[in-house]
Amino acid sequence: MLTATEIQSAAESLETAQTTRQQIRQLSLSHPRMTIDDAYAVQRAWMAIKAESGQRVRGHKIGLTSRAMQMSSNITEPDYGVLLDEMFFADDANLPVDSFIVPRVEVELAFVLGAELSGPDCDVMDVLDATRYVVPALEIIDARIEQRDRDTGRTRTVLDTISDNAANAGVVLGGRPVRPADIDLRWVGAICHRNAVIEETGIAAGVLNHPATGVAWLANRLARRGVVLERGHVVLSGSFTRPVLARPGDTFHVDYGPLGSVACRFGTRTAGAGA
Repeated sequence: MLTATEIQSAAESLETAQTTRQQIRQLSLSHPRMTIDDAYAVQRAWMAIKAESGQRVRGHKIGLTSRAMQMSSNITEPDYGVLLDEMFFADDANLPVDSFIVPRVEVELAFVLGAELSGPDCDVMDVLDATRYVVPALEIIDARIEQRDRDTGRTRTVLDTISDNAANAGVVLGGRPVRPADIDLRWVGAICHRNAVIEETGIAAGVLNHPATGVAWLANRLARRGVVLERGHVVLSGSFTRPVLARPGDTFHVDYGPLGSVACRFGTRTAGAGA
């Protein structure tokens, strides 16, 4: 296991990587003794740095829940991270591409909670009961840690992804909110266009057979640390497509059928969060 000093140093290196837009080497290589618990400790230490600068928690995300995402990341288990208020952007916003390193877009559903949700025995029905509404969402993921080590070519592990706040960098909410009882969430589909070209398609059942399953998993996992998913918080349930690279000038439009659409653009100058 890592020492408190090593955990804090790793967190500070991630903050520097984000600020300078320069990736750091894999923490799992630098710290071969690192465990899953250590990785989440690094994530918490990094989020504490963010809190000290005035940022507040607005929700959580769960990642790597679908087979497609696990294959694309060479990882076999889910992870979770924290959503901060500065990460949220309005539908059709111009995102600050110069604030990211290697941004990619994922297609998801966001659960907005109308009541607290907690484990350790949370299930899908508990999630649906606690959810005020579900809305289409795009998650912008980024990597402050190298995907492949510059010297060995080694692929980063789930320890690196967890430490890196589950690669979270931004959220765009849009489309039509729906109550979870009004639609079969398993069959929500989406068509992801980049610059009017279809890049990915998928349905929400790709996330653990039901997107609410991931939210229940998250509530149960957080319960180990005494953390409760709060009323009003947003929970991203996991991507049901592979990530699509976002380049300067790219426009994304994702059609969710009856749930409407959500869009964003990657501009060339810094813009503020819009939601």
